[in-house]
Amino acid sequence: MKKLLALLLVAAMIFSFAACSPEKTKDADKAPEKTVPDEVEGMSMDDFMIGFIFLHDENSTYDKNFLDAAKAATKAAGIPDEQVLIKTNIPESEDCYEAAKELVNAGCDLVFADSFGHEPYMIQAAKEFPDVQFCHATGTRAHTEGVSNYHNAFASIYEGRFLAGVAAGMKLNEMIAAGEFTEEEAKIGYVGAFPYAEVISGYTSFYLGVKYICPSVTMEVQYTNSWFDITAENNAAKALIASGCKLISQHADSSGAPTACEDAGVPNVAYNIDTSDLGPTTAIISSKINWEPYFAYIIGVMLEGGSIDADWTGTLATDSVQLTKLNEAVAAEGTAEKIEEVKGLISSGELKVFDTSTFTVNGEELTTYLADVVDAGDYVGETEAVSDGCFNESTYRSAPYFNIIIDGITVPEA
Repeated sequence: MKKLLALLLVAAMIFSFAACSPEKTKDADKAPEKTVPDEVEGMSMDDFMIGFIFLHDENSTYDKNFLDAAKAATKAAGIPDEQVLIKTNIPESEDCYEAAKELVNAGCDLVFADSFGHEPYMIQAAKEFPDVQFCHATGTRAHTEGVSNYHNAFASIYEGRFLAGVAAGMKLNEMIAAGEFTEEEAKIGYVGAFPYAEVISGYTSFYLGVKYICPSVTMEVQYTNSWFDITAENNAAKALIASGCKLISQHADSSGAPTACEDAGVPNVAYNIDTSDLGPTTAIISSKINWEPYFAYIIGVMLEGGSIDADWTGTLATDSVQLTKLNEAVAAEGTAEKIEEVKGLISSGELKVFDTSTFTVNGEELTTYLADVVDAGDYVGETEAVSDGCFNESTYRSAPYFNIIIDGITVPEA
């Protein structure tokens, strides 16, 4: 059964929807060679141990999402609790390397870490312990690093963000129809962690989903410069509400923004977990990455044998991109049906999230853009990301690289 699950997940990845047809990397002859991952021999369940490294604990919506998936996947695979080691509150520092080393010394055959800043320390550990497989979420270097036992994973969460934006757009239209504000006053706010591509890609796809339903919408972004800061996220949401935002969304990991929205009676779209308990009268829906399919996949490879992709991208087809349960008490009438309609269009390829005809940059349609896909540390783009009228997000690597500020979105001055 485990082998079948692993094979089905791999097959789903192969045949799942791709955002747009990819183009070749410019200067492809100069591009680094792709990493060839290890071929792993199957292990017996009795011998297998897996370790997890999390940036925070269950108090972080981001880390709780990973924790829940890890527990569900290991339980589904039948791995005894004593063979699953979990380390929480591991910062993006040398502490991550030490945590990975401790897990290896404790007997772990596979070690996973969940935060972007863990990457250099995971690579360090992978080089030191070549007989152990190291997997890392949101990283950028595995596909070109040349470390065969190091692997990245992410998901096309921009699809989920767009769908969550559809729900937000439906709510804005309902409020406009009720006379709460005019179309020209349809301004929304976004609490972002850092001005990184992952965050920019997320809020842009969310905004485009809102705009798909409510064309007059504009958006203001506030950064907290932290992945988890309840006070900063709460204050950012309050500031956005005070500036006239009629709905708030977020890419930050605490209850700060949803709580501020509930206190102010402003609709909220969150990330990673259902926040309807925090905002029973304001929470609409959340987008999330479901990490259980990836954990099932890498566990299956370790037990049955094979190779873990150097750079794995989950999609709607692999059930890696999800929405939480719609809060019907807050959502606009017809929202569930509209989400399903748009989801079908995305899955069929008829609707492309980053369709360049749907947005402009400095008043012009985007026709070319060199994205920093290789991530050599120089922050210089080397890969043409626009083709066939679409920005090809998560096509050349799993982690997002869309980092363009489009018209209609206001961000703080650098």
